[in-house]
Amino acid sequence: MSLINELKSIYTGVDDLCLITQQTVLSAQDLLQIDKSLNAFIHPGDVVALIGKFDAPSIRKMLTIIDKKAIYMPLSTETSQMHDYFFECGMVDVVVSPQGMRRLRKQQAQSPLFQQLRSAGQAGLILFSSGTTGMPKAILHNFDIFLERFRTPRKAFRTLNFLLFDHIGGINTLFHTLFNQGVVIMPSGRRVTDILSDIENYNVEILPTTPTFLRMMLFDGSLETANLSSLKLITYGTERMDEISLRRICATLPHVDFRQTYGMSEIGIMRVKSISRDSLWMHIGGEGIETKVDEGILKIKSATRMLGYLNEASPFDQEGWYDTKDIVQCREGGALRVIGRSTEWINIGGEKILPEVIESAVLKHENVIFAKAKGVTNPITGMHAELTCQLKEGSEVTRQEIKKWLKLHLPQMYMPQRIKIASISVNHRFKKMG
Repeated sequence: MSLINELKSIYTGVDDLCLITQQTVLSAQDLLQIDKSLNAFIHPGDVVALIGKFDAPSIRKMLTIIDKKAIYMPLSTETSQMHDYFFECGMVDVVVSPQGMRRLRKQQAQSPLFQQLRSAGQAGLILFSSGTTGMPKAILHNFDIFLERFRTPRKAFRTLNFLLFDHIGGINTLFHTLFNQGVVIMPSGRRVTDILSDIENYNVEILPTTPTFLRMMLFDGSLETANLSSLKLITYGTERMDEISLRRICATLPHVDFRQTYGMSEIGIMRVKSISRDSLWMHIGGEGIETKVDEGILKIKSATRMLGYLNEASPFDQEGWYDTKDIVQCREGGALRVIGRSTEWINIGGEKILPEVIESAVLKHENVIFAKAKGVTNPITGMHAELTCQLKEGSEVTRQEIKKWLKLHLPQMYMPQRIKIASISVNHRFKKMG
């Protein structure tokens, strides 16, 4: 059975409202259709880059590409300056955008990984790493395997698909909702006021988002007057959450449950169970998932892992373990808490500290919205810490006051040598930039 027909059958006999955007409200029967012009243009096994968003035309095109057993590369307009790079290292055959369709190659791109999919008559999925350390990596999944996890029935909800079209979390949200007879709601905008308004106007029950966006909500005055009575659950992931922000947002929204998510484009989204709504401790697992902690670093073996990188060597060891580079603390019973990244240690005269320790201390200050600490080369100590703070609008807190605050909350060894008051940029995926 094709994916489109499978999803149609799931909505048969129920209230089949399926997608809400600012332009339209669609039933499953209206949304889940083949895009006939695209279906005639592409061939099985083509690498197809689709520039879109979670609206009806883009979703139809995406489903058509998957059912054609092509290799699907989702892209968003927010990364347009990188598209030529993505086309090249992803070996794209066809580009589909709101402006039309064009073929880049006369013959299909050749790769041993592509051939695995073509020989098996299976669809593929190409995602890109965030590129925070070097250029983004092209990640290839078997889309047929990727979809298997959604076939375990779950409860249906009205879900705001906040994460972007090219993000594994956004794709996960879409298919989780469609496979469970839910309603997908496309955000009207990306500002806090837009999201709060959408929750109120469309009776949103689930908001998947990022820790950075939750902190933006905390410092936005509109949260105090918003009607979020329909909201049942906020899930957060894609970056590390700090405990101060989690406790504050939990106190601000006492009727809402909060759950941490965990996953990576290379290994997929894991099943996660938080110890409690205001705790960063979690259990990671699910069918086909194994975890272990090796010298404080979390490693994962996943049945839904990628086939490989298209432009890098495989990151898996001989036994199939993937080094997440996440430093974790362990608790009896198997619970874990991520406390930092192994690539971000600051080594000051042999004393290793994590940026999160400094950031957590300054985030306790009521006028600090965001904080970013990093290690900088130092000829005497090897490295020293530097800290950038973004203050609440209108705040007159000085660098000296921040320094005094940190002296009360940090050991002397951890004190940053340089403190800067400045804006901290947030990328299109609502993650803090360096």
